[in-house]
Amino acid sequence: MRTPMGKTKRQEMKTRELEKRGGDINPARLDEMIEEAMVDCYDEYEQASGLFTMLEDNLAVPFATTLLGMEVTVERVDQNDAGEIVAICRRGNKRQRIPLVDLPLPEPKPEGWEWIEAHRRWARGR
Repeated sequence: MRTPMGKTKRQEMKTRELEKRGGDINPARLDEMIEEAMVDCYDEYEQASGLFTMLEDNLAVPFATTLLGMEVTVERVDQNDAGEIVAICRRGNKRQRIPLVDLPLPEPKPEGWEWIEAHRRWARGR
């Protein structure tokens, strides 16, 4: 039996298992995720809000990553005044907002990391 994207059930299960383990994601799967996040979205602001909601719901925070050679903790995701999705990063008592498209992912990747990749694909115009 084939899924809506023309894959067999076995191929779809393999793709989802790779995602869970932190492997590469098929661009078609990212497109499916983007479409899921943007149901009933009419403009770019609403699209960003749809992706933000999926990130909030699915990305496991906090998690550690490295910025400029220093370990930081990603506490949460947020939207800045320009509507960009940003990661709120902390090191000690200092916090900084880093655009999610620029955030390096750690190994192993946190649960829900595939939504960061979906956001990046959308932000780059697929």
